[in-house]
Amino acid sequence: MEGPRRILVVDDNAAIHEDFRKVLCPLPADPSLGSLESALFGGGGPVPQRDPTLEYVVDYASQGQAGYDMVVRARERGRPYALAFVDMKMPPGWDGVETIKHMIGKDPDLEVVICSAYSDYSWHDVIRRLNRTGLRLLKKPFDSKDVLDLAWSLTSRWLRRARARIA
Repeated sequence: MEGPRRILVVDDNAAIHEDFRKVLCPLPADPSLGSLESALFGGGGPVPQRDPTLEYVVDYASQGQAGYDMVVRARERGRPYALAFVDMKMPPGWDGVETIKHMIGKDPDLEVVICSAYSDYSWHDVIRRLNRTGLRLLKKPFDSKDVLDLAWSLTSRWLRRARARIA
């Protein structure tokens, strides 16, 4: 349980994987790029900062079945994911609701954030189909601060519950 907090991103768009990587696992900043970036893009205001003491390990799956398989393997190895960000539309395979249903069936402690610009289901339908409350919605295009806030709060909640089960 100690060490980096494990997060899974399930989305059929590789650009979304890269967006999550940039937010949750940024590469060390190159100080020489600061002035170039400022010249190209302007001052732009404050950039959300992640807690430098908090480390995430983020894995990616392009389809729901692959994400489910990763959840299964992670639990078998005793290194479960704390959080999954799951897209609602991932043709041609399972949609987000089907993916989440399988994932929480295997790991009921998994925190889940539904990511979507548009869904075939109402929020009420999603909760009814999954028979689970406490789900969060992240609207695309997402804001980096929202991702950081969700990652911190939900992995912290998962960690507190895991520690309480051991105690």
